[in-house]
Amino acid sequence: MTATLTLKKTKDWREIYASRVTTADDAVKEVTSGDRLFLTGNASVPAQLLEALVKRAPNLKNVEICQAVTICPSDYAAPEMDGHLRINSMFISPNVRPAIHDGRADFTPVLLSEFPLLFKNGHLPLDVAIINVAPPDDKGFCSLGTEAGLALTAAESAKKVIAQVNSLVPRTLGDTFLHVSRMTKIIEADGVLPERHMGEEGDPEVVEQLARHIAELIPDGATMQMGIGSLPDAVLKHLFKKKDLGIHSELISDGVIDLVDAGVVNCSHKTLHKGKIVCGFLLGTRRLYDWAHNNPMIEMHRTEHINDPFVIMQNDRMVSINAAIEVDFTGQICADSIGPKLYSAVGGQLDFVYGASRSKGGLSVITMPSTTKMKDGTVVSRIVPLLKHGSGVVTSRNHVRYVVTEYGVADLYAKTIRQRCQALINIAHPKFRAELKERGKELKYL
Repeated sequence: MTATLTLKKTKDWREIYASRVTTADDAVKEVTSGDRLFLTGNASVPAQLLEALVKRAPNLKNVEICQAVTICPSDYAAPEMDGHLRINSMFISPNVRPAIHDGRADFTPVLLSEFPLLFKNGHLPLDVAIINVAPPDDKGFCSLGTEAGLALTAAESAKKVIAQVNSLVPRTLGDTFLHVSRMTKIIEADGVLPERHMGEEGDPEVVEQLARHIAELIPDGATMQMGIGSLPDAVLKHLFKKKDLGIHSELISDGVIDLVDAGVVNCSHKTLHKGKIVCGFLLGTRRLYDWAHNNPMIEMHRTEHINDPFVIMQNDRMVSINAAIEVDFTGQICADSIGPKLYSAVGGQLDFVYGASRSKGGLSVITMPSTTKMKDGTVVSRIVPLLKHGSGVVTSRNHVRYVVTEYGVADLYAKTIRQRCQALINIAHPKFRAELKERGKELKYL
């Protein structure tokens, strides 16, 4: 007896793709009242989909939008969205800060390394993920482009995925691909990616002095984590005499390009992901996005991998560089609030401080200008006897190593409180040193 085998023809990915392409207004009809959705962020916010969601919002109630940093207009956080769209941000970006301060939006404290796991492990089950992707390749896979770190796990965890296919999104490589069959609705819209010029922030003279001190701490063969802003870019400009540097960072910006072209960043001495620049997202100018497109040297990974301290520590000579708002005499670092007023978040600071401290030959740097100007014009010291009432401690006194201001470097590791207090006063602004010394005596630290 001969069996007859019947083969069922499966759909080609192109058929699946074509059947799911629609308009932005139609796509956001997948969002219903009471849904929790993830909005991809940084330079990857899908502008056309977000605009359509705001337009649909009056017909919705109690939709929660989970996000980190978003670089986009704040229409979806406007007062008239109250009761319709409510943001739950795990990192407070400037566009949503007023809504959080007014109580119209929420903030959830979480380590960046654990952010995607909130969705994956069911702490915050997702109904919808809204993402921005590059066009599919010949196998039907779309790269998440400039934001793979936070978005990929969220997209895999959501019941529905609404994707904006955008030819201006670079095709980045690594763990950054999602197949079109996973997408519920697709719109084709070429939205220009936001650009951020890193050299536009802070007092240029102070930034330059900070960068010079930090660059001196970075050894040849180091693997670096760089944060956001003008300072990391300034540090990179001081590294052209270094040799065989590598990068393992939650993000990279434009300053990396010239160091790669000069052969300074070649990742040849990395002990993990050798030869690769490893990161979770890109934030810079169009030059960076074009450079990253199909670049085999750049390997994007999920944030739960990039920011895992026990992954970070596998890089020998790991150097982490992060910013602070305020540092007290004992070495406590406030980086997420101004007193009780929430300002940003822990981000990846503690992940990288701990990972770098466990690395063979590694070191962590916390940096800030020595002073800040208040709204009334008063200049105050950022090195303080006690943190402001209600301030959040991001890096504890037990984790801190180097603190850098424009006046020098204080190594706090294995130092007593008395030694820490004196070392920090030595790098405070000269105008405040005598006053700080008196306060140190009053507290019995000196």
